[in-house]
Amino acid sequence: MHSEVSVTLTAHQEFRCDLAHEAPMASEAARLWLDAEFTRLDCEPLRASGKVLLADKVLTVAQAAGPALLADPAWFRDFARAASGALVRPIVRVDVPAMAVSY
Repeated sequence: MHSEVSVTLTAHQEFRCDLAHEAPMASEAARLWLDAEFTRLDCEPLRASGKVLLADKVLTVAQAAGPALLADPAWFRDFARAASGALVRPIVRVDVPAMAVSY
């Protein structure tokens, strides 16, 4: 099965990770990895209630990572495995300008 995570930062800047030879992280490990990065990168909840949905966490971590971390192959591979594992989807598209995550 085809598995891929892509992150669009601008109309001309997109990062893709093909997970054909990588397994997604287990659900709990993926959530812990995203939690740790959310905290490390000083991400803020998107909702006024303070509730952070998994898709919101994937989006805000990608946004905070920016081009520097997304261009790091090891970090981006871990991010892609975590996003795919946490969301339980083989295809994940993160569109930072639109503030959207689609499957």
